[in-house]
Amino acid sequence: MESLSLFRASGYTIEQINYSDTKPLILDVHYAHRMPSIQKSFGLFKDGEMVGVCTYGIPPSHTLLKGVCGEEFKKDVMELNRLVLKHNIKNEASQLVGQSLKKLGNKIIVSYADGAQDHLGIVYQATNFVYTGRTKPVKEIYLKSRPNIHHTTYRGKTYAQMEEEHGDDVGYRLRSIKHRYVIFVGDKRFKKSARKALKYKVSPYPKDEKSI
Repeated sequence: MESLSLFRASGYTIEQINYSDTKPLILDVHYAHRMPSIQKSFGLFKDGEMVGVCTYGIPPSHTLLKGVCGEEFKKDVMELNRLVLKHNIKNEASQLVGQSLKKLGNKIIVSYADGAQDHLGIVYQATNFVYTGRTKPVKEIYLKSRPNIHHTTYRGKTYAQMEEEHGDDVGYRLRSIKHRYVIFVGDKRFKKSARKALKYKVSPYPKDEKSI
């Protein structure tokens, strides 16, 4: 990864930004085309132009909060839920992720690389996340007319209830399998204790010559 001093010398800066500032890149460039729940967001600027966004928020899965490191650390879990770059030039992603992590305080960060997009999470490997395997395929309800709506939107509703509301627009699909990464940030004491509490098995990084 390119050193921070050389990165800055190339005209880059990384700054905390507002929720509204993230919308153009997340809605227009990111493949999901939907806004996640955001608590903190950071922009990558090149000569004053915002060319990247990295956002963090509370995971939509309540079971994940306790599932990562247990009850004691559930309040410290955040998800890196969007990483989007306008041009995706070499080192932009790793610098944006690496530098933004340093601004979060004591946190356990989880992020996913979507296998359906042929992503393996190389940027997370470059920034020293640990790899904790792949999610399991799960059948979920979705609306054919709104395929990008997150599955938690329909949490607690049965297929019959959804069908009554939306008719033939309702269907089943398999949720895409994702690679799960975790990193511990903050002071040494926190990182050591949180890492010790990790409930997921750490595995070797996945590799593929086509990965991004």
